[in-house]
Amino acid sequence: MSGGVDSSVTAWLLKQQGHEVIGVFMQNWEDDNDSEYCSIKEDALDAMSVADIVGIDMEVVNFAREYKDRVFSYFLKEYSAGRTPNPDVLCNAEIKFKAFLDYAMSLGADCIATGHYARKAERDGRHYLMKAVDETKDQSYFLYRLNQSQLSRALFPLGDIRKSEVRRLAGEAGLPTAAKKDSTGICFIGERPFREFLQRYLPTSPGPMVTPDERVVGEHMGLMYYTLGQRKGLGIGGQGEPWFVAGKDIPGNRLIVVQGHDHPLLLKPSLTMSDLSWTLDEAPAPGAYTAKNRYRMPDADCTLDDVVDGRATLSFREKQWAVTPGQSAVLYDGDICLGGGIIL
Repeated sequence: MSGGVDSSVTAWLLKQQGHEVIGVFMQNWEDDNDSEYCSIKEDALDAMSVADIVGIDMEVVNFAREYKDRVFSYFLKEYSAGRTPNPDVLCNAEIKFKAFLDYAMSLGADCIATGHYARKAERDGRHYLMKAVDETKDQSYFLYRLNQSQLSRALFPLGDIRKSEVRRLAGEAGLPTAAKKDSTGICFIGERPFREFLQRYLPTSPGPMVTPDERVVGEHMGLMYYTLGQRKGLGIGGQGEPWFVAGKDIPGNRLIVVQGHDHPLLLKPSLTMSDLSWTLDEAPAPGAYTAKNRYRMPDADCTLDDVVDGRATLSFREKQWAVTPGQSAVLYDGDICLGGGIIL
């Protein structure tokens, strides 16, 4: 229970269905609990209030060490290498469905439930991760690293419910989180000025912003602060079309920028991914599928080529915009999430 409306309604639904429910609030960040950007105390109080109304016990557990070792260290390593990681993906695989799952099993639980918008189906003894009914809120993208063992012990009660219905149910049940704003910050760290946050952990190294023809048009604050396709915050003046980040020259500490949303350097016909993870514990057969190479994008028709030496290539019917190293590419067969990997 995170103290948000989704996990609150999840607990309420399970209790209504007759399950024996225990709420668990995870505290996974301790560096600045008292800062204006960290809402751990407020979230914990909200979760406790919900538990009282639902009529369940609640425990507070601390996985701060696991989070730093398994998630945050990776997060910093990727940014320092000039890539753009997605900590929510690793957070789900390593904390919610590993550290938390292990803890729940030690309590004698049969399974764990979360407020993710996703569905699960079982066929012939296999567990399939599927998109939520409310595709505008679908979170299967963030869950693609779950394996069969993890999926077999997971419940997603909100998978068949639209977000508007979740808030309605919370209001009718008198839950204090009914109108609470959804969190959009870094997983378990919260919302805060991103550049200021990274500066506390990684050294900055300013350098030139250059066009593909080597013309210097500005100065960047550090390659880690920028992602491919970024438009805002570049500070480049002049006439013509807007400027976008199109690449990073890591050895030269140069940020490559171009003008125009559809500049050729921003459009890629294919991508290669590594660190592969498949929800059915085996790679899908080569063939036609759809994929997302970032969360907020429509599914794109693609072909999965042979999976060789821990790498896979996706070739797209239409060129994809701002394919970003470090992000996850996730493969789908209709509504079924097959898994994916980290974009190289």
